[in-house]
Amino acid sequence: MKNNTKKNTKYYSRTGITIILLMLVTTVSAQSENAGDTSLPIWAQAGLWGMFAGGASLLGAIIGYVVNLPKKTIAAIMAFGSGVLISALSFELMEEAFNQAGLLPTTLGFFAGGLTYSGINGLLSRAGAKHRKRSHGQPSEGEKKGSGTAIAVGALLDGIPESMAIGLTMLGGGMVSMATVLAIFISNIPEGLSSSAGMKSAGRSTKYIFGVWLSIAILAGLSSLIGYTVYIDLSIQARAATTAIAAGAILSMLVETMIPEAYEGTRNYAGLITSAGFVCAFALSMLGS
Repeated sequence: MKNNTKKNTKYYSRTGITIILLMLVTTVSAQSENAGDTSLPIWAQAGLWGMFAGGASLLGAIIGYVVNLPKKTIAAIMAFGSGVLISALSFELMEEAFNQAGLLPTTLGFFAGGLTYSGINGLLSRAGAKHRKRSHGQPSEGEKKGSGTAIAVGALLDGIPESMAIGLTMLGGGMVSMATVLAIFISNIPEGLSSSAGMKSAGRSTKYIFGVWLSIAILAGLSSLIGYTVYIDLSIQARAATTAIAAGAILSMLVETMIPEAYEGTRNYAGLITSAGFVCAFALSMLGS
């Protein structure tokens, strides 16, 4: 039985790493072509960038499943990722939305995003997905029937606003915000790492764990593609409001799922580590601009 588990782990790990490398090579190729006159369609580039950033959660899942990291280490990585995302939503999404449409559409969109995420997350939490980002304490299917589906849907819910934000950054001139892509990529690693460790400790199968994160990586690409194609013909105000909606949903996700896990494991150091992540992403954003 143990030999089969090891074989499955190696198989899914190798498959996941191969997929991530393919995502990276394809995305870099698309960007290289963009430098010339034979670029891929922008909608395809949006999808590839979203898949690349979403693939980081699969990478984190592989690490969390294969390597038995201490709880404090996982929490510290989660805190750093939270800081990175806070910076991205502040300086890449909210600032851009405000510059495009002003205060009212940005504010309304932000609160609409937060309200939508919190409402759906509340329903999923009651179904057994409350601790989906945690490296421990996730319920097994025997303890909470239907929790496996709820956790999978919840993980997808967490990734949709981030992925759509990538596509939305390409609406202006067809160029992706590298600061946003890298910030989401960095933050997705601890998300996948912590959650997959929790899934494993709850007794979920290898196929389930890697199936969830592979699906999320693919759907992240689709979400980014949708973020570009659906909103390209809308007014500036509508685009800005949608960008703000994504920012509000991301902040709600951070406060309700990532930051509690980070604080529980690091306590008095959570603020400092989160600040470090924020400053790193802020510097990246400023250098990029």
